[in-house]
Amino acid sequence: MKIDWDRRTCARKGHVTYAPDDPRLRVRLHAQTALGEVWRCLRCGDFALGAPHGSGPAAEAPLVPRGKVLRDLFVLRFLAIERALRGVFIVLVAAAVWKFSNSQDAVRRLFDEYLDVLRPVFRHFHYDLDHSPVVGTIQKTFGYKHSTLLLVAGLLLAYAVIEIVEAVGLWYAKRWAEYLTVVATAAFLPLEIYELTEHISWLKIATLVLNVLAVLYIALTKRLFGLRGGHRAFEAERRSASFLEVEESAGVLV
Repeated sequence: MKIDWDRRTCARKGHVTYAPDDPRLRVRLHAQTALGEVWRCLRCGDFALGAPHGSGPAAEAPLVPRGKVLRDLFVLRFLAIERALRGVFIVLVAAAVWKFSNSQDAVRRLFDEYLDVLRPVFRHFHYDLDHSPVVGTIQKTFGYKHSTLLLVAGLLLAYAVIEIVEAVGLWYAKRWAEYLTVVATAAFLPLEIYELTEHISWLKIATLVLNVLAVLYIALTKRLFGLRGGHRAFEAERRSASFLEVEESAGVLV
């Protein structure tokens, strides 16, 4: 089933109408009914009852995303939500590392106490906690210096800020955010691949696949780094999808 992104968005946000000064174009967008005047929506093309939301030269009409451009915007906002959630999670991890750095001894004692209690329980199920990779990793962190943990917390916080900035920029479809997302995501791909060589998990595989697809999708569809004609071709594609451009071309042909 094909999704009509234009009508779906109008149903949620409402129609966008505009009265151009050009009489030939104006007559194609306007009509009179028994209920009053109606104007064609610049997004979905349906007629909407009431006065237009704006008027003036056609060149000054709002560039309303529609069709493929609107679908791409939906994908960008999905990625923005994923980046925002990841950023919030990393902030929480950074806060946990910072708090741990200030109370390592207390946390170590508490961990050892729980380990003594749980060791016989896990031994009953034939699992040796003393040789568990997870337990070993946690015990290693107790040996880290306070300054090292603070550095880790700071780096995590900086990474979280980048993720949140990406999320905000992608939500508003800012071109700088698309470049930032592609560069930042691609920079961490070698590290994600290395982690897979150390330990394979479905979560790591899913994250790697999602990030690779995100880099390829944004770089190609948004024509970044000169791909597929670059920024000039991207702007031409956006304007070719404009309802006013389509109607103006039709009016010239008529």
